[in-house]
Amino acid sequence: MGKSFSKSPVFSKPWRTIKWGDNEADLKYVKNYEMQFKDRELRILLLGHESAGKSSFINSVQTVLTGRIYALASADCSSDKMFTKEYKTYKVRNEYSSFYPFVFYDMMGLTEGGGVLEEDVKMVLRGHVKEGYKFDPLAPLDEDNEFYKRNPNPSDNIHVVVYVFAADKLNISEEVVQKIRSIRMDASSLNIAQIAVLTKIDQLCPEMKEDLRNVYVLQQLKEKMEKLSAAVGIPMNCIFPVKNYHEEIDMKKDMNTLIFSALRHIIHCGDDCNTLRHSHNETL
Repeated sequence: MGKSFSKSPVFSKPWRTIKWGDNEADLKYVKNYEMQFKDRELRILLLGHESAGKSSFINSVQTVLTGRIYALASADCSSDKMFTKEYKTYKVRNEYSSFYPFVFYDMMGLTEGGGVLEEDVKMVLRGHVKEGYKFDPLAPLDEDNEFYKRNPNPSDNIHVVVYVFAADKLNISEEVVQKIRSIRMDASSLNIAQIAVLTKIDQLCPEMKEDLRNVYVLQQLKEKMEKLSAAVGIPMNCIFPVKNYHEEIDMKKDMNTLIFSALRHIIHCGDDCNTLRHSHNETL
């Protein structure tokens, strides 16, 4: 258990168990992971509030898997404005000069009075949007647009939606909440797994910044997770706190542990929903 501080209320013991520093086992699991059925890769869409750290999470996953600080996905640290505007694909290269069997998709964030439109997200879920499309917060993708895929293949469909939120800015407007709830209902109807990642946990309080092992000891973080769960309907066991790599120049074991924990559950849930999807198709 991490250090205890008097300033912030703490639990007598961690309310969630995690194996700190056991990153080799997690790395081995991810390296040995293979998609079931005929699907070549698990397709993971990142969706969240602006400046929540979607691109930084992709970089962080790349970092823990490649063993070095990685910054291919463009992350903006200079402003609170949306940085990612295009629909982009990110693959992670493995040690065999090939790629891991999962791929991340990044897109424009959600925001009040702007951001990506609900209709566009639903088209992404079904594989209708081509890579490189620049989202327009004022108008959805038209079927006559060159970036609209009229007849997507099953390999274009999304398997997992990861909702990314910043722990230090969790005041989500009712407009954004309703967008997310509508997207969640649509994703559920498509048997798409849904996970939430809570970033920037080190910005919550000095105790967390000092020692990440306080993550499941500090009451403040659990309250944030419960607030998020109540707002958008994502169960607590599908919400994972992380600290993304963004200022570090060297690897940190405890940061890796939290990132691996989130990644493993993303893969697990994606596999489970993919199995359900194939089982459903076989009965039709």
